[in-house]
Amino acid sequence: MAKVPNIRVEPPGPEAKKVVAKDTEYIVKATKTAPLVFKKAEGSVIEDVDGNTYIDFYAGVGVLNVGARHPKVVAAIKDQVDRYMHVAGTDFYCGLQSRLAERLAKTAPGKNKKMVFFSNTGAESVESAIKIAKRGTGKQVFMDFLGAFHGRTTGAMTLTASKWVQREGYTASLMPGVFHVPYAYCYRCIYNLEYPSCGMYCAKVIEEVYFEEQIPPNDLAAISMEVVQGEGGYVVPPKEFVKMIYDLTRKYKCLFIDDEVQSGVGRTGKMWAVEHFDVAPDIICSAKSLGGGLPIAATIVDAKLNFDRYGRHSNTFGGSSVAHAAALATLDVIEDERLLDRATKMGTETKKRLQEMQEKYDIIGDTRGLGMMMAHEFVQDRKTKKHAAKSRDKIADMAFKKGLMLLPCGKSVIRYIPPLNIPQEQLDTGLQILEECIREVNKNRVD
Repeated sequence: MAKVPNIRVEPPGPEAKKVVAKDTEYIVKATKTAPLVFKKAEGSVIEDVDGNTYIDFYAGVGVLNVGARHPKVVAAIKDQVDRYMHVAGTDFYCGLQSRLAERLAKTAPGKNKKMVFFSNTGAESVESAIKIAKRGTGKQVFMDFLGAFHGRTTGAMTLTASKWVQREGYTASLMPGVFHVPYAYCYRCIYNLEYPSCGMYCAKVIEEVYFEEQIPPNDLAAISMEVVQGEGGYVVPPKEFVKMIYDLTRKYKCLFIDDEVQSGVGRTGKMWAVEHFDVAPDIICSAKSLGGGLPIAATIVDAKLNFDRYGRHSNTFGGSSVAHAAALATLDVIEDERLLDRATKMGTETKKRLQEMQEKYDIIGDTRGLGMMMAHEFVQDRKTKKHAAKSRDKIADMAFKKGLMLLPCGKSVIRYIPPLNIPQEQLDTGLQILEECIREVNKNRVD
């Protein structure tokens, strides 16, 4: 195996700078993390246009749970391209589509029969869930949580509450009837309480205060949540928090929508992160890693929520035939390579190493995660917990220059989400580089 990482020229190199300049000139601003210009990617290794190679600890923003260009996924794509590339699956029929739907439906927790609606992106999956919830309940009100991220289309953006920049300038056009309450972010409890002596006040206060004074509970179509928050900072709530929220949906006869766009498809060591919390959602939203690198999303719903007639919802490209083939191959890889077990084992070992770093470097305020959905939160001072965003960014930039690709989230968090089949040697090397960068920034703070 060739040495990885291998930095021949400090990135961004001369060829990368040319591409970055043209991108800046012609591409509308969206989100940028680092001036990495891809030439090739395979498994958990990225090569840039200047010949540098990097270890991938961000997996295409959670898209590549089985790694880049997995041979089985590539073979399935090539085979399908030779047959046909597109079927408008909402208008016609395709064996790939029904096989994938059956397979996904059978993975969803709970005894009730499930059905699936395919689309292209996580935001579309959430939009589908919103429409299904409104039609299925006849109600229009939604409750979600501060720190949530569900996408940037209008309905999904209305449910989102992780950064004001995502909503600024659009508030007048957002979907009405959406309320947000604090999440169980125990490291930064908004009520200044300590778990477990808090008695899960953040869950109890919903019914005791919000349902009494602001949110009409009998009008709720659904409570939606990421059971592990993603963009909000990789926040893992106590198990009982999720169960208490779920119990509210049963009491008030509304739906529980579980957004697993980032946490699903094996990332936490379970097919769905919600399995760690022993509840059965009415709707699961999935996308990102489902297609092994191709865009596909699936909204998995309790069969009783099926639309009452054709035409209530549809699309043209939802789950293209090539993406269906890629998704089936991705699920095969997860099973054949026992990636759920590997994510659990690798996650336990990785979390231990990340916690050891926290013990050594006081710039790390918190270590958290499930399976291989891990994160550090960086602080200026452990007592005040003041965010260390500049130091966090410095760590990520140093790692990039050393050949490790990281991805920030939250206000001062770095998430660690390599492909679930990353070779142990590359994982160890990546963690070593990470610690080198943390050690250096811990000595020379920039906040």
